Amino acid sequence: MSEPSGGDPGHDTLTRGARRVRKSGQPGRVRPLRGSVPVPLLLPALLGLAFLVLPLVALLVRTPWSSLPEQLTSAAVWEALRLSLLCATLATAVSLVIGVPLAWLLARVEFPGRGLVRALVTLPLVLPPVVGGVALLMALGRNGVVGQWLDDWFGVTLPFTTAGVVIAEAFVAMPFLVISVEGTLRAADPRYEEAATTLGASRFTAFRRVTLPLIAPGVAAGAVLAWARALGEFGATITFAGNFPGRTQTMPLAVYLALQSDPAAAISLSLVLLAVSVAVLAGLRDRWMTAS
Repeated sequence: MSEPSGGDPGHDTLTRGARRVRKSGQPGRVRPLRGSVPVPLLLPALLGLAFLVLPLVALLVRTPWSSLPEQLTSAAVWEALRLSLLCATLATAVSLVIGVPLAWLLARVEFPGRGLVRALVTLPLVLPPVVGGVALLMALGRNGVVGQWLDDWFGVTLPFTTAGVVIAEAFVAMPFLVISVEGTLRAADPRYEEAATTLGASRFTAFRRVTLPLIAPGVAAGAVLAWARALGEFGATITFAGNFPGRTQTMPLAVYLALQSDPAAAISLSLVLLAVSVAVLAGLRDRWMTAS
């Protein structure tokens, strides 16, 4: 349909400009706007930036730098840090073993109810962590739906143990891995897998030898995000695993406990977690910090 020759000159100018953008612009690439920023947008943007940055700056300002080495070298801190690193790493390993196949299933296989399954997978992202801990107790507790059979048949009790910490952290962290890997799989060309199967490879061999190397960056990014989320988990951990020093007391729980009796120690411990978060963000700079 041809456009009318008459009309608003401003509208014609915008239309011609849009045509030039469509002709010269690159698909999938958004160019930053040039020129002055409208004040009604600039002021809320600066307020939002200050809202996010100010608490972090306040944490650095109030850090007891003189006593920081003494705070961080105590046995309790190192025990909590060791347990946090161990449990977060094990939770990430669990997420990789069962999360990557789940992401492949969601990205590559058409089956009834796939949308519902995806919604259930991402539910822990919005579920309050304490509710997640209660749900884990109802499922894996000594009187839980599955936990009672684990206790009766194998003598395995998960709540209030180090294994319970790993399970709680994996529950809240695995969706980050699944979402990242599924997005990477959807961006990867499935014809490589199809070509490998036509050459005689099984679907699992094609996944292991062809697909997995292609999506390795997405898997690595998802694993780092899951590890960072597991390291900072609090609500599900304290509900499902408790707060026992040396057994279930991770760094976030140690921060919460120290805040009640020794705020300086709580600030020092928080600084450690802040440093880890910054390191994770720096490691993912190609994914999150690119300007173009």
